[in-house]
Amino acid sequence: MVAMAAATASSQLIFSKPCSPSRLCPFQLCVFDTKSVLSSSRRKHVSGSGGVRCMVVGEVAAETKKRSSYELITLTSWLLKQEQTGVIDAELTIVLNSISLACKQIASLVQRANISNLTGVQGAVNIQGEDQKKLDVVSNEVFSNCLRSSGRTGIIASEEEDVPVAVEESYSGNYIVVFDPLDGSSNIDAAVSTGSIFGIYSPNDECLADVGNESDDPTLGTEEQRCIVNVCQPGSNLLAAGYCMYSSSVIFVLTIGKGVFVFTLDPMYGEFVLTQENLQIPKSGKIYSFNEGNYKLWDDNLKKYIDDLKEPGANGKPYSARYIGFGR
Repeated sequence: MVAMAAATASSQLIFSKPCSPSRLCPFQLCVFDTKSVLSSSRRKHVSGSGGVRCMVVGEVAAETKKRSSYELITLTSWLLKQEQTGVIDAELTIVLNSISLACKQIASLVQRANISNLTGVQGAVNIQGEDQKKLDVVSNEVFSNCLRSSGRTGIIASEEEDVPVAVEESYSGNYIVVFDPLDGSSNIDAAVSTGSIFGIYSPNDECLADVGNESDDPTLGTEEQRCIVNVCQPGSNLLAAGYCMYSSSVIFVLTIGKGVFVFTLDPMYGEFVLTQENLQIPKSGKIYSFNEGNYKLWDDNLKKYIDDLKEPGANGKPYSARYIGFGR
């Protein structure tokens, strides 16, 4: 039996193809342009080529599975998918979400720094011997608070702190997070890009880096010694690492050990949205980036390399220079 249904106002009719009861067959749509059918009916026949289009419903379903250009993959949903496939666990998902929240808050602070009087020097010096800016101190507090409140971090180590800090027991978890809350804060006065950098480790009772006698310093308490020992791990032990750059757009670049992914903050929704997958450094480029103010301090091989980049290459053009320093 042939089923017939009236279509929408577009004047189309939809028919199903008859099927043998002895076997299953896909439902088939036949769409007739009624204008063509009516004009043909006056000639007592329906043209096989005029106005008839057929498609198996299974094919329609397959087409609808294609990702819509309006579909957004947020950082949160992406992390949940990684958790579901066993790439990361639920604890690490929470830590990474807390870091993304800190980055959103810092992005807002950076954009309003001049308005909120957060530019200029705070008056203290950090562990690197650099003058702390007001925004350094505020960003460090934001980053630290987000990590503590996640309830999944045991130790946090910031460039703005003299020693790693153990998270209070009531909030304590297992992960170790090292970070620079705001690298390049001196660039804010010139409205130039800045960024946050982070890495996440698992606890490790073996100190794998040379910290001298610092861990045996009698002025350090047991907790501080434990913090130093756990933080002293090589980069190969990292579970996840990334950075967030605050510029014309806010981008969150992340790796969890399998590829590098880029998420861009959508100001309309307040969410980081996946914009690049499996990011890689190109084999060759057209731009070099060096602080040439230190040229006279370089060794001869490095000087020769940079000098060669300034000479015209195979395409008849030299490399272009582009540099924005994060130094203070």
